[in-house]
Amino acid sequence: MFDVAPTELLLVVLVALVVIGPKDLPKAMRFVGKWMGKARGMARHFRSGLDTMMREAELEELEKQWREQNEAIMREFPRADGSVATPSASANDTASAESAEDQAAASTKPENPETHAIPPKDGPLP
Repeated sequence: MFDVAPTELLLVVLVALVVIGPKDLPKAMRFVGKWMGKARGMARHFRSGLDTMMREAELEELEKQWREQNEAIMREFPRADGSVATPSASANDTASAESAEDQAAASTKPENPETHAIPPKDGPLP
């Protein structure tokens, strides 16, 4: 990121040694190190926030595309029982509609749910 040559770094250390002095130089370096750590932490936090926002935006876009494709498929291939499914219905509406359909289907179903008559085991076949 910063292109600092070894000679430039040596010059900065010598100037810091002269200006700050050898007695306070370790304290000053510790202080600078703490602030550099805080700055890096803030940059990392900012970058992770941006990454999260980008991921959420991508997921929303994928969900939008999925809904559009699902609606197109539902229009192209309607349900076999004749009812129209609405993908934008909420979960409560869907659950109540399914329970109403189950009750209606249960009241119209005959006692024997089989569609074909089963021949007797020992008797002649029809």
